[in-house]
Amino acid sequence: MKSTLKIIIVSLTCSIISIIFYSIFSNSISTEENENNQAFIDYSESFINTSGINSIQYSSNVGSPDLTFAAKKSINAVVHVKNTSIVNESDSWALQFFYGDESRKRVGTGSGVIISPDGYIITNHHVIENSSEVIVTTNDNKEYEAIIVGSDEVTDVAVLKIDSNEKFEYILFGDSENSQIGEWVLAVGNPYNLNSTVTAGIISSKSRDLNEYDQINQSFIQTDAAVNVGNSGGALVNINGELIGINTAIQSMTGGFVGYSFAIPSDIVRKIFEDILEYGDVQKGLLGVRGIALKSSYSRQLNLTDTEGFYIDIIEPGFGADLAGLKRGDIIKEIDGIKINKFSDLSGHLSTKRPGDKVNVIYSTYCRWDFISRLSVACNNSFYVTYYTYPGPYYCSCSVVCS
Repeated sequence: MKSTLKIIIVSLTCSIISIIFYSIFSNSISTEENENNQAFIDYSESFINTSGINSIQYSSNVGSPDLTFAAKKSINAVVHVKNTSIVNESDSWALQFFYGDESRKRVGTGSGVIISPDGYIITNHHVIENSSEVIVTTNDNKEYEAIIVGSDEVTDVAVLKIDSNEKFEYILFGDSENSQIGEWVLAVGNPYNLNSTVTAGIISSKSRDLNEYDQINQSFIQTDAAVNVGNSGGALVNINGELIGINTAIQSMTGGFVGYSFAIPSDIVRKIFEDILEYGDVQKGLLGVRGIALKSSYSRQLNLTDTEGFYIDIIEPGFGADLAGLKRGDIIKEIDGIKINKFSDLSGHLSTKRPGDKVNVIYSTYCRWDFISRLSVACNNSFYVTYYTYPGPYYCSCSVVCS
């Protein structure tokens, strides 16, 4: 009996001790959890208050500018362009002789940009090529007949004029030269006859030549804004709604947009527009040089240390470069403060110049036998080194009048 009672007492004592320890331990865990949770809550609230905005909203809006202002300023100034042309179906003169001309109407579409309140429009030459009638439709669905004032096939720019006395919304020219790679832009046009379509992207590159071997001077702005068939002649605008380019081409294996589109810079477009209105055709400023844009392989062949710039191989007698004292073997490094990395950098800037315009050229030259005699003529005494025969390069500057 006594042994049984001892067992019961020991069991009760152990149970009581277990309950006490459990209670103490559970309270300790609860307190730690509450303290940890409270610390987390306090930290998150402190983070929100410090940033001043909701952290989730902040992370989702980083780097996304408000483009609605630019869209509103430009969308009503971009028109749909319909070109009706007469095409001859008879390819053979014999068929034409026996059966006569078999002709039919062909309709092409594109876009255009109103750049003055009296209805002058910029579009692409290929949009209105061979047209017999041009009809433009504004964003409010009004149709107008337009006349072709002039066009330039080389630069693919055409000027139209709406045949009306109304006043129209228009886009101001921006400065395409000062636009920056990475800058946000909008492409506004009428792809696939979808009127007033706006897409966004960034400037991916500048002075882009799609084929540097075709002897056609190109200097496009490259963007990743979606551009498709029907966008040709439409506007490329900056976030201020200013025109910095005319959308012209895409690079695609399928005919649809794949991430690369190209626009003629507005500085070139504006100069062509002014030339057509004032002279009836395009005035082209020339330096009178021929050569190649340097890269490592060419520099090795020519034994040069320069890997950037335009290497002069031929000087045209009597042109501006010849009169300024430039020589074969000189390397044009800058023109009017614009660094020359490829030929399209040079040709693009010269496309904004007319005969008689003066440009400032910085170039490098390597030591030759005529080096000393050229100092005063070619470099206006601005060489940094004068009496050494060290192989260079030496940098100097001169003013060249475009021919």
